[in-house]
Amino acid sequence: MTSKVVYLGDLRTSCEHLKSGNTFITDAPVDNNGKGEAFSPTDTVATALASCMLTVMGIKANQMEASDLKGSIAEVTKIMAAEPRRISRIEVKLTLYGIAEEKQRRILENTARTCPVLQSLHPDMEKVVFFDWK
Repeated sequence: MTSKVVYLGDLRTSCEHLKSGNTFITDAPVDNNGKGEAFSPTDTVATALASCMLTVMGIKANQMEASDLKGSIAEVTKIMAAEPRRISRIEVKLTLYGIAEEKQRRILENTARTCPVLQSLHPDMEKVVFFDWK
């Protein structure tokens, strides 16, 4: 088992990663009857995409013995649709540091575009990724 999720009431859950014991809570968003005091479940999906992209890029940078991507940032925008309520679009803007060589940048961009979370999202969902190399 990977995780355990407990419904706390009032549209809130507590999520525990069983191996590490780390936890986080989710709340329903304000536009869906919630308090919006924490990540919503759909926020975690969009955020997981950016986290996955940075993680696999870091793995590939290490394999290439390239500079560390430390300090790189992903800004995530999630857009919802109705009927049925779902994520219709995720935008990820990656601001990346430490890689000067153009060839390494292209390899890392391709790595991000093939991350497991991106490959797991529904094909009808629009995914837009921007790379800003510093």
